[in-house]
Amino acid sequence: MIPLSETLARVRPSPTVAATQRARELAVEGRDVISLSAGEPDFDTPRHVKDAAIAALEAGKTKYTAPDGIPELKAAVAAKFRRENGLDYAPSEITVGTGGKQVLYNALMATLNPGDEVVIPAPYWVSYPDIVRLAGAEPVIVETSLEAGFKLTPAALERAITPRTRWFLFNSPSNPSGAGYSRAELAALTDVLMRHPQVLVLSDDIYEHIAYDGFQFVTPAQVEPGLRDRTLTMNGVSKAYAMTGWRIGYAGGPEELIAAMRKIQSQSTTCPCSLSQWAAVAALEGPQDFIDEAGAAFRRRRDLVVERLDAIAGIDCPVPEGAFYVYPSIAALIGRTTAGGRRIACDEDFTDALLEEQGVAAVFGAAFGLSPHFRVSFATSDAELEEACARIAAFVEGLR
Repeated sequence: MIPLSETLARVRPSPTVAATQRARELAVEGRDVISLSAGEPDFDTPRHVKDAAIAALEAGKTKYTAPDGIPELKAAVAAKFRRENGLDYAPSEITVGTGGKQVLYNALMATLNPGDEVVIPAPYWVSYPDIVRLAGAEPVIVETSLEAGFKLTPAALERAITPRTRWFLFNSPSNPSGAGYSRAELAALTDVLMRHPQVLVLSDDIYEHIAYDGFQFVTPAQVEPGLRDRTLTMNGVSKAYAMTGWRIGYAGGPEELIAAMRKIQSQSTTCPCSLSQWAAVAALEGPQDFIDEAGAAFRRRRDLVVERLDAIAGIDCPVPEGAFYVYPSIAALIGRTTAGGRRIACDEDFTDALLEEQGVAAVFGAAFGLSPHFRVSFATSDAELEEACARIAAFVEGLR
């Protein structure tokens, strides 16, 4: 046997990736599968962004770059933060990584030691706790509830912070719930953080531009300037510009932290893809019409999915403020048996049976730290969403 690192035993493979891969395998076998598990827009990358990558290719911009981003992209990121978030960062305070996940990974690997703790509200993006564990620290999970809109309360945050707390990891609008914090709600949390100067803040803003019904996005360092020097504000081009496969994430933060992250990146991926960086410059500096056009489609799809799922007896589907997911409760369905004879003892049983019996791939709530729920991505066509919701309804109606 190959001896493996003990650290590896602390983490699990990504459940969202596993669900998507299982759906692909069934499709290859000839099964009629609708995948609602992947967290990526179904739209094509905007034309001007692709053209910028092609132009960079033709110009021979295919060599290694600086470890954490070309100057042109850092300038575009700095301009974006000033324009949209009221945050002023120097180039030395900006990092560009191979996707938002690498930015998060670099930050946590650069700062965490055994015994450190990271406060993470649940439900959370599946990778947060495992990246913390890879860095040798411990995730401290604070559950929220559907009744509270899946939002962390200041009192719960206060209780979770200890002398060992190193980071507070925050995501709004949220994957998987779509919950978005208003300025007042976020200010109540930043008031708590101001009382604990040892706690760094990592704000994952990747769904900033996917918001509904007049929701006004704000980020912690914007709401409380006193947190600026201990906050890493992370974002990227994957969701807003349908550029998931281009793998470009970025962040602004304290120069000392950015330098430490650069050191780690120089010994891992060396640098982000050169062509993707030039494409990201075009995304951030070019026409922004795509964001509104995609947002209108997502809003229509959100309303469709919420209406269809909430009408199913036994499913309680709240309305998300942002992102492109819903996170319905299936508490009323636990303990029942499917038409195929499977007992639903937990939300993983529910999504497994839904895939096998109806060909709909979703992700179980325990993967995100809060059960009994399941996550549905509505980043696919209206027709597929209609059919998927009909299959989910048929599946639930068949329970006994």
